[in-house]
This record gives sequence, C-alpha cells and structure tokens, in this order.
Amino acid sequence: MGGFLLADGTSAKALTGIDDHSRFCVSARLMPRERTRPVCDGLTAAMRAYGPPEQILTDNAKVFTGRFFAPPVEVLFDAICRQNGVQHLLTLPRSPTTTGKIERFHRTLRAEFDTRQVFTSLPTAQQALEEWVGYYNTQRPHQAIDDDTPAHRFQAKAAAEPGLGSAVPAAPAPAVVGSVRAADRTGDGWVSRRVGPNGIVCVSWQQVSIGKHRAGQRCDVLVTDQLLQFWIGDELLKTVTRTSTGEVRKKHAQGARPRA
Repeated sequence: MGGFLLADGTSAKALTGIDDHSRFCVSARLMPRERTRPVCDGLTAAMRAYGPPEQILTDNAKVFTGRFFAPPVEVLFDAICRQNGVQHLLTLPRSPTTTGKIERFHRTLRAEFDTRQVFTSLPTAQQALEEWVGYYNTQRPHQAIDDDTPAHRFQAKAAAEPGLGSAVPAAPAPAVVGSVRAADRTGDGWVSRRVGPNGIVCVSWQQVSIGKHRAGQRCDVLVTDQLLQFWIGDELLKTVTRTSTGEVRKKHAQGARPRA
C-alpha cells in the first residue's frame, strides 16, 4: 500500500498483512520502495512475533514469487516460506477480489489514518502507523459485540489452537529461517564462484545470470542434485533447477576452511 508522504518529497509504501480469521494486523512495515530485502525483513519480523502461519496469500508481484519467470525461480520470499513450512498461495491474475480482506483493511487505514499528512521522516511515519495499528488491533471493534476486536478474536483462536501465535506471545515464537550465514557454508554442497563481468555465474557448465551489477562479487552456491542456490552475503539471489550432472569443481565458500 502506497501513499505515505515524507517531507523530502518522496513517499513510502507499507507492507501489510492480516490474519484471515480475526483481521488482526500482523505487519504494517514502511519502506521507501518495494524491494526484496525490506519486504522479506517484514515477513520474518511478523513470523518471529506471531509464529509462522500455515498459509500466506499474496498477489503475483515479483518480490513475492518467481513462479512466472522464464524459467521459474525461487525468490527469497518463497524460500523463507518453504524453509518455515508455510504454504505460499497466489491470487489469480487480474482477480483483486481474492485479496478482499486486505483491501478492506487498506480502505479502513486510508479512512482512519490520515495519509494526507506529511511526515518528517520514515521512522516518524512508522511510529505513527504503529500507533494506529495498535488502536485497530486492540480497541476498534469489528462486530456488534463490544470486545470483539481483532486482538480478542486472534487470542481466542490462539487459545483454541495450540501452537498458533498470539497477539502477545506467552513464549518465544518458533525460529524463523531467513538466511544462511556465511560461517555455516562449510558443507560439501557449498562452492564459491566469482560473478563474471556479464553477471553470469558458472557451475558445472551451467550458466546462471545473477545480474551485471553483481560483477566481480564473490557468490556462494549451494549445490544439490536438483537445485542451485546463489547467495551473496546473507541474501539469497536466485534458486534454479540444476540442469548439469556430474562432479562440481570445488572452490571453498565464504565460511569454509581450506582442507589439508
């Protein structure tokens, strides 16, 4: 959702997420642009606070899925869902009613949170948005019953379903897998490559484009029988189907120690 105006003349977008049952808002994270890292940071923050859900429904934006790329790839959002056992569902193309509940939340947000105001900075806007979300979750009733707020319904469901996150978790939420640290890339499946001037990384004669802006950077590659995963630093850049066979020429990944 866009339209949060800043004093420097720019505007911010909000990554929003609600619980399908209770309409409890689990994410309202502002960012200058819709990019992979801030979107995925918002996803992992929500899962750390409330636990991974069984399913997530999103639209087909490239930051959410690479299933419609040619060939299909696994983007970081999809990878985090897979690593945490979350089924990622996608809306049908040109079917906005599929996400009717989040669109209704956006309409409420626009009506009750003055998006016409100009915020001095992104943190100031984030603070104001979090204050409104707190009101929305805990004070604003959604049904005829006075105490039937999103938080009330969310907590009631959590009590009825053990293991489900709650509005105020009584225990730490399940661990969220979002990246593989360089220090953990010591297994036999990891190799390291230098990104070529044309943005290509070659593994066992299979060439994969990482992007020309990555030229010269060191890339760690996790090689399995079916997949290749390309990492630079803590960012998963791409997952592709492995088309090559046979032994992969070894070079140590960033976290690996030279063997004797």
